[in-house]
Amino acid sequence: MRIEAATERDYAYIRKRDRHLREQLITAKIQGKEIYILRTDDGDPIGWLRYGYFWDNTPFMNLLWIDEPYRGQGAGKRAVLYWEDMLREQGFKLAMTSTLANEGAQHFYRKLGYKDAGCLLLENEPLEIMMTKNL
Repeated sequence: MRIEAATERDYAYIRKRDRHLREQLITAKIQGKEIYILRTDDGDPIGWLRYGYFWDNTPFMNLLWIDEPYRGQGAGKRAVLYWEDMLREQGFKLAMTSTLANEGAQHFYRKLGYKDAGCLLLENEPLEIMMTKNL
C-alpha cells in the first residue's frame, strides 16, 4: 500500500465517495495537500484521509475512509501514522479528531494514543467525542 497527497486525478474518486465534503471544496483541499489517498501497490485508490484545522492552527482529521474490501488490514492505522509523521515534520505538536459515541472508531483512535478531550452535543445527533494526541 502507498499513501500520497491527492492530486487532480483523484478528484472523481473523492467526489463520488466523500459525501461530507462540499464539491466546491474538493479542489482546494487537493491543492492544499489536505487529502491523502491510500493506494494499492498497483496504484488503485482504496481510501483517503482528509483533514483541516481546528481554530485555524491545530490539524484536525475530518475523515478517514477505507473501502470495504480493504478494511481490517491495517490501512487505517498506517494512514493515521503517516499523517502524524507529516504533521511532526511541519512542526505541529498536537493532532485532533472526533468520532460519534455510537461508532466503533473511538476505540481505534484510543489504540493509536488519542485521548478524549471533550464532546459536542448537537440536537438530535449522537454525542461527538473530541480527541487529541500529543505528537
